[in-house]
Order: sequence, then structure tokens, then C-alpha cells
Amino acid sequence: MNQLKQIHAYTLRNGIDHAKTLIVGLLNIPNLSYARKLFDLIPNPTVFLYNKLIQTYSSHGQYYRCMSLYSQMCLQGCPPNQHTFTFVFATCAALSSPCHGQMLHTHFVKSGFESDVFALTALVDMYAKLGMLASARQKFDEIKVRDIPTWNSIIAGYARAGDMEGALELFGLMPCRNVISWTAMISGYSQNGQYVKALRMFVMMEKEKDMRPNEVTIASVLPACANLGALEVGERIEAYARKNGFFKNLYVSNAVLEMYVRCGKIDIAWRVFDEIGGCRSLCSWNSMIVGLAVHGQCNEALELYDQMLREGIAPDDVTFVGLLLACTHGGLVIKGRQLFQLMLTNFHIAPKLEHYGCMVDLLGRSGDLQEAYDLIKGMPMKPDSVVWGALLGACSFHGNIELAEIAAESLFQLEPWNPGNYVILSNIYASAGQWAGVAKLRKLMKGGLVTKAAGYSFIEEGGQIHKFIVEDRSHPRCDEIYVLLDGVFAEMRLQRDEADCEPEFEEQ
Repeated sequence: MNQLKQIHAYTLRNGIDHAKTLIVGLLNIPNLSYARKLFDLIPNPTVFLYNKLIQTYSSHGQYYRCMSLYSQMCLQGCPPNQHTFTFVFATCAALSSPCHGQMLHTHFVKSGFESDVFALTALVDMYAKLGMLASARQKFDEIKVRDIPTWNSIIAGYARAGDMEGALELFGLMPCRNVISWTAMISGYSQNGQYVKALRMFVMMEKEKDMRPNEVTIASVLPACANLGALEVGERIEAYARKNGFFKNLYVSNAVLEMYVRCGKIDIAWRVFDEIGGCRSLCSWNSMIVGLAVHGQCNEALELYDQMLREGIAPDDVTFVGLLLACTHGGLVIKGRQLFQLMLTNFHIAPKLEHYGCMVDLLGRSGDLQEAYDLIKGMPMKPDSVVWGALLGACSFHGNIELAEIAAESLFQLEPWNPGNYVILSNIYASAGQWAGVAKLRKLMKGGLVTKAAGYSFIEEGGQIHKFIVEDRSHPRCDEIYVLLDGVFAEMRLQRDEADCEPEFEEQ
């Protein structure tokens, strides 16, 4: 910085124009304010300098300044080039501004740069990120020569919109793929809750020659392992991440932490949490607090929250979900009420549906059903199926038919397809000997064509996830599986028969 100031002083004394060199140097530091002051002193800045400043503003999140500079260059008669459009298209995507994007698209067409693949890719990416998938696809189809980033942009757009079938179709049509292509698919499946497919895609990627997962890939696939409880695969991925130095990336280390928490390995999760140390983000604290709460370590969750406050970390809405869960699992009704009040009074966090659901569950489990119902009636938003489901579950445990009927009626409207609600209310009626109510519900289910979905299980074996339902014969190795099961059943019967015979021998 001092050297640049000396050069600036020298140019001023000697009347030498080194503005371009100085501005580029200042932007590389970066010292944006100093660079902008020098830029504003230039009577007619070149398109190169405009582009450099726009690019740097964009990389530092100052998107409105980018648009202001673009308007300035147009007003001053400095025509933008293809690089300008590449930068400002990305800016519009970051601003979530469709009107600016469409205006820039018009300027782009009039400027005659529609043959530049980099600018076209940025245009496709902009429309995809703005959620204008039809426009993105139209421009993609119009591009005659597409490179890998162009394909990646449209695939990521489909994944972001939740259309994984469309994304997979495009992925299959790609002439060649890179690590970003695979990561877009893995991330898309994971973010859309299709965890088995995310894991399957990752395993396929590993088998590709010269295709090595990067930090983003690892951070995208680990949530799938966490949600499936695929500990064996998760541990292998963690080993790969550590070997390649990816664990230093906070997104990766947080994903590893979350994976161990979700798989119930709290002792290992503690070690990872301690290893992250001073680099912990709020996400790290939340993962640990929620994990402790879910696995019944309510006091440890509350103690960790106190430690978090001592270290100056402010909680967010997710933190309080974890704390209320801890109170629910620990039966700490008074503490739960206090935390629910503190959210708004001390931290200005308005309770969301999740927090009301936790409170209804907490009050319901403790038998405070009327208070739970009053809380629901006082909610500033419409209660969802989770909130009413918590009340119905509590009514089932405590045998409160009146409130159960109210909760069930709301659930029938919110999710008429869910047979579980009918079954729970039916069981409440049956426990109270109200068989007319049981018959009425069965008639309702039959008339509404509500059927109970078959339960299924996931089994992890050999680094893969297998799904089974009762008497399932869809697995490619089902014949081997049933031969083995028959052998197990035969051994169990043999041991049972031997156990039944032992008393007879003793009598003889």
C-alpha cells in the first residue's frame, strides 16, 4: 500500500499518467475507496477500468455499486463489452432482480455479443438463479457451442427448482463432465431430500476415472449420509476429506459434525466440535445443541448454550429449537417457558412454527393440554400439521378425547391423505371404549380412500443404501436374501425347540 502511495505521489509530481496501474494495484489489495477516488478523477475511464471496478465490487458483495457503475458507463458513452455483461449478469442474479436482468439482456442483444460463450453462460446462469427456468432453458437451447460451465449452469438451475428429473436428463446428455457437474447433481438431490440418490450419485462419481470430489462435493454429500444414518459411508468420506486437507473448510467440518450428531455418535461429535475450536460458526454450536437435545442429553445442551453465550455468540431461531427440544426431552417445563419468552424479549427473535410446535409438545407431554391448546389459539400464524400433531399425540397419551377431536379435525383438513391421524384418534376412541367413534373413522377412511402406507427400512451394507418393505422381492439379490433368512429362521426354531426340551430332561 505504501509503495502504491509513493508511485501515486511520483506521478502527480511528474505529470505521468499511471492511473490504470494504480487502480488495478489498489483493487488487488483491495482498497476500494482509494481506487474509486482515483477512478472518479479520470475524465474518460476505459471499459477495462469500468470492468475491473465492477468485478471487484461484485466479488465484495457491493452489487448496487456495480449497477450504478454500469449506468454511469452507458451515460458517459463508454460502450460495454462482453466482459462487462458477464460481470453484470452475475450481479443481477445476486440482487435477485429480474427487471434489471431482462433490461441487461436487451442491452446485450443490441450490443452484438451473442456469440460470446462466457457472456451467454452468465446469462443462462442469471436466469436460472432468478428462478426463470423457462428463459434459461430457451437461451441454453439457442447456444450452438456450449462448454461445460454452460451445461453446469442449466443443470444447477433445474436442481435449484427441484426438477431433478430434468437435471438428470441434461446431465446424461453432457458430452463431458467435470467435478462441478457431478457436485450440482449430488447437491441437488441432497437439497431436495432425495438422499439415497445423492449418495448413489456420489458413489458413481467415485468410480469415474480422474474425477475427484472437492470441498463442495463433500459438504453436499455428507448431509445425505446424516439423514440416512449411513455412518460407514460418512466415515469413509470424512477420511477422504482429512487426507485431502478439506477438513479445514468450515462447511466440511460442520457437515462432518452434523453427520455424527444425526447418526447418534455424540462422543465422536464432541471430538469434532472441540477440534473445530475457535473456528466454530453458529452452525457448529446449533448442530451440537440440537444433537444433544435429540439424544436426551438435555442438561448438556443447556450447558453448551450457556457456554456459547459466554463466548459472545448470539443465538438464532435454530438455537432455540434445540433448546426447546432439550426441555421437551428432559421434561423441563418451567425452563422451556422461560426460554420461549427470552427469545423475543432478550434476543428479538419472533417464535416460528417450529418453536410453537416444540412448546405444544413440551406442554402436552407434561399434561398441560389446555395450556397447549390456548397457545395454539394465540399463535400469530396458522398452525401447521406438526403443531396439531403434537397436540393429538399428547391427547393420545393422556386420553383427552375432546381436544383430540379438535386437533384431529384440523389435521384431516391439512393432510387428508395421512392415515396416521385417523389411526391415532381411532386408538383414543378404542381406549375409552367409544366403539362408535372407531367405526365412524373406519368409514371415513374407506370413503376417502385413505390407506396406510407400507413401512420400509434402510440398511447400509458395503457402502451402499438398500431399501426394503415387508415381503419385498424387488431387490436384485432377493433370492439370496430369502435363502439366508430361511436359514436364520430355521436356526431360531431349532434353538427354541431345544430350549423347550430342556425342562423335560431336567425332570427325567
